[in-house]
Amino acid sequence: MSVITEHLSTGLGHRAGSVTYRRLVIAMMAGGLANFSLMYFVQPLLPLLAQQYHVTPAESAHALSVTTLTVIAGLLVAGPLSDRIGRVPVMRWSLVASGLLGLASAFAPDWTSLLILRGLMGITLGWLPAAALAYLREEVHPESHPRANAAYIAGTAVGGATGRLLPGPLAMLGGWTATAATMSLLTLAAGLAMWALLPAADGFKPHRVDLKVLLLGTITAPLDPVIGWLAVAGFGAMGTFVAVYNALAFRLQAAPFSLGHAVSWIYFSYLIGIAAPHLLRRLSDRIGRGHATAIGAVGLLGAVIVVAVPNLVGVVIGLGLLTFAFLGVHSLLSGWVTDRAARQGLGTAQASSAYLLTYYLGSTVAGAVATLQWQQGGWSGVETLTLALAGATVVAVTIANRFDLNPKISVVEEPVNL
Repeated sequence: MSVITEHLSTGLGHRAGSVTYRRLVIAMMAGGLANFSLMYFVQPLLPLLAQQYHVTPAESAHALSVTTLTVIAGLLVAGPLSDRIGRVPVMRWSLVASGLLGLASAFAPDWTSLLILRGLMGITLGWLPAAALAYLREEVHPESHPRANAAYIAGTAVGGATGRLLPGPLAMLGGWTATAATMSLLTLAAGLAMWALLPAADGFKPHRVDLKVLLLGTITAPLDPVIGWLAVAGFGAMGTFVAVYNALAFRLQAAPFSLGHAVSWIYFSYLIGIAAPHLLRRLSDRIGRGHATAIGAVGLLGAVIVVAVPNLVGVVIGLGLLTFAFLGVHSLLSGWVTDRAARQGLGTAQASSAYLLTYYLGSTVAGAVATLQWQQGGWSGVETLTLALAGATVVAVTIANRFDLNPKISVVEEPVNL
């Protein structure tokens, strides 16, 4: 019997309501908040970066896309690294290293330096989410795992809100330097919280790893038909989300909106999404995980249509629906991937890394293409792109559900590579 199976089958694992569970959830939410806010706080600042560094709108999007691209490199390392030194150390050092790189980027003297620092930051940011999903699956009792996973994703939602609401006011006070420095200090504070609160891992023991085998495990995990289609769904959902937010920053600065710094207020609609992971988890308890995820994916499709309405009320409603649908879908997909991997005897860290690889690839590709579409053809080009991505998400979730047939979460043996 594997270490993880023995740990969970004996009834161990943190249960909802216990002191250690509460500490775990607070620490994981803090980590998710810092990880997401530091990665995405540049998004509402793209017009400012274009002006300050004298680059085009399409080029300004590289400040985000270079980070999400190098996250992929970080994810390739995260699985083997967390297997070798442990999930908890990887998550702690991810936040510390990312915060320090963020502080350095606040004082980047030119565009090239900023992109290099943001690229290095992507590598360190990528360590946390892959280790986090595996840690939750291994350390939380199966009955409490969906709730804990939803809480972690809710933390990333708060991070997304923070990364979109704080930058505007901070930029008005101190420009790019003040904004980047503040967001980086927030990340370091979250790292300290994780260091102090996160319980040590009992369901997984670090062990010597074969790097080639573990990297192949990440690459081959999507060969499982369910994990493969869930990865496609992650690509489409994240691509839709980032594409809309990237291009919207420019759309709201242009006529007929011409919001200027007031554009930051629009991002309050992001707060609507914070409850999505918990609400869709409860829906999945009633109707099944696959059906609940499909409903969320259809919500993405509807949001793309609503956000295209040429008035501010429509944009705000559409943005709120988009955020709610995306965060709910991502919460269910991420938990589904690690559960499927455990049931099939696949490595949870490698499966979560594989899912997140395609997830961030969607962010990188769609985010860059969306700003180019906006620059060349306005919002109609962005809408075409995001409708295609949201439609692909619906199809992928539907196929994955047919393969997996909404099984109840179960605990099976997971091999440990020695």
